[in-house]
Formats: sequence, structure tokens, C-alpha cells
Amino acid sequence: MNLFSSIANFFSPPSKTKPFDGLSGMELADALLYNLVTEDRVPGISTTILKEGRTLLQKGYGLADIDNKVPIDPKQTIFRIASISKCITGLALGKMIEDGILDFDDSFYKHVPYYPKKKFEFTLRQLAGHTAGIRGYRGKEFAMNEPYSIKDGLDMFKNDPLLFEPGKGYLYNSFDFVLLSLAMQEASGVPFEVYVYKNVLVPLEMHQTFAEPSQVDVGQQSQNYTKTSAGFKRAITVNNFYKLAGGGYLSTSVDIAKLGQAVLERKLLKPETYKELLTAQTVNGKSTYYGLGFQVSQDSNDDPFLGHVGSSVGAYTNLFVYPEEQLVIANLINCTDPKVQEQLDLVINAFTHLHS
Repeated sequence: MNLFSSIANFFSPPSKTKPFDGLSGMELADALLYNLVTEDRVPGISTTILKEGRTLLQKGYGLADIDNKVPIDPKQTIFRIASISKCITGLALGKMIEDGILDFDDSFYKHVPYYPKKKFEFTLRQLAGHTAGIRGYRGKEFAMNEPYSIKDGLDMFKNDPLLFEPGKGYLYNSFDFVLLSLAMQEASGVPFEVYVYKNVLVPLEMHQTFAEPSQVDVGQQSQNYTKTSAGFKRAITVNNFYKLAGGGYLSTSVDIAKLGQAVLERKLLKPETYKELLTAQTVNGKSTYYGLGFQVSQDSNDDPFLGHVGSSVGAYTNLFVYPEEQLVIANLINCTDPKVQEQLDLVINAFTHLHS
């Protein structure tokens, strides 16, 4: 680039946002997502939206790598998917149940007898539904950069008491899924990531979903950012492998939409297994709005959805599945919680039409 073109670029007006007047459906969603990047709300976002199995919108907005100006490709760009990982784990748990390896109501200690004994025992169902009483992150634990195995990860919390009697409370956290994945690994005799790969990712043709960044082609992996007053900067380096089951997987929006479509079509598992996974747990007679690895909740319009919202270092993610609408919405953002859920809800509302 020569001096004159540099000067021209410097003085050229910034990219204009798109107006919403008169827009609806896909055009409105496209404008909303475009504006999130144009207004510097996010570095980049990948979206895939399916209706009755057909692709309505599949597009990348913004950049996977700001410094090198690498655009986002919804089929190829790999993001951290954060807690959408719990949905993958839920399906793997269901498969183990069907294969007779585990039972939902097995005591955790049946499979991991070496875990320090607590005042109460707790079950795999309670771990998967966040009602086991295990504590959440403290301090910087969410941002560890240690090459821990799943078993190594226990050292952070294994000696802490339960916060409540299992089944008598609800606390959403990722340590539940560290324990769950360890029980699954011990019961099957197969490394957790290997079991998931063979029994969930391959059957669902999620070929761009990975357990570790080292498995990803460097050119396909998005950089991870955090937002500052001065713009976006590279997020700190973290190693999420020990909590793979709860927040460690990497994927594309296309693959995450495949996951949502599989849930919609009840692929992979039997209807009765899906019923277990997708029924909200109750505590003291009240719904937790969480099944087993899946949120079973309501969106901003109070419409019921299945799926998960995820937030981790360098990532913010949505998987929303609407059975009545036969609709799947997958949005992946390469930035630590950028506070844009309200805008993502408007994207969702553009497609649901439940209140039109």
C-alpha cells in the first residue's frame, strides 16, 4: 500500500451500520450481526441458522485474526465453544447409559472410589444437572493455563465440602462436568475425548470439532480476544483440556448447528434417553431450567428453547434449538463476554416468528 492510499484510508469515513427499517427475517438478522462488527462490539462472529434442516443463514462477520485481517469462514473457522461443550457431553452420557456402561443414578463413587468422601454421596444425574453441591470457580480458576489431565483438575476442588445436600440445591458450574467426565472415563475404560469422538462427533459428522487446539490447523483457528476501552486485545493463554466436558471443545458454527439439528431430530439416542436429557430438573418443587447437559429454558420472549449459552476466555457462544419451530441457531464469537446477548436475542427473534 503506497503513502497516498494510506492517507486516503486514514481519512475515509468508517464503515456505516445498516439501518433496520423495514427489515425482517434473514435480512434483519444479517444487519444485526453485521452491525455488531461494524460498531466494534465484537471482533468477529460466525453464524449458522437452520430451519427444518435447511440452511437459512450461514455467514462469517468480521475477523478471525485482527492483525492479519483473516476473515471468518463459518465452515472452517474454529472457535472455543465454551459451555456448549456440555451438550456434547450430555449426548455422550446418554450413549453410555444406552450401552449399559453407566446409569444416570449411579453414585459418583461407584466409578471414582478414590475421590475424597463428602458428607453425602451424589449421583451422575446430579452432576449433569448441577444439583450435586459442587462449588464453582474461585478467583482465577476459570483461566488456568496448566496442562492438567481430567484427574489432575480435581486438585483444585476435591478437598472442599459440598455447598448443599445433593438434590436440595442448584449451582451451575463446570467442575460438575470435570467429575462427570472422569466417571465416564473410568467406567468405559476409554479416554473421555476418545469416547466422545467415536460415539458422538463421528456419527454426527462433526468433523470440525476438536478436543485440543493442537488438533486444529493453525490457519483455521480463530484468535481469542478480550474487549478493552482501547479496542480488542489478545486474550490470555489458557488450557481448558481438564474441563473439556464442561467448556473445552472447539468447533465451527456449522458443526454446532449439526449438533442442534441432531437434538431436533433425536439422532444418535433413543427418545426415552432424550427425554431424560431434555427434562428440566426440579429442586424443592421448582424448575432449574436445566436438564442434563442442556439448558431447558426460555428466551427473551419467554419462548421455550433447548441448548446452551457459553462464556469463556476469548469466547461467547449460543446454541438455541426450537423444536416447535424446527429452528436451530448457532452463533460463535471470538471474544470474552462482549455483552451482546441482547442483540443476539434480536437475531433469534427475527427467525422465531412466535410473537409476530
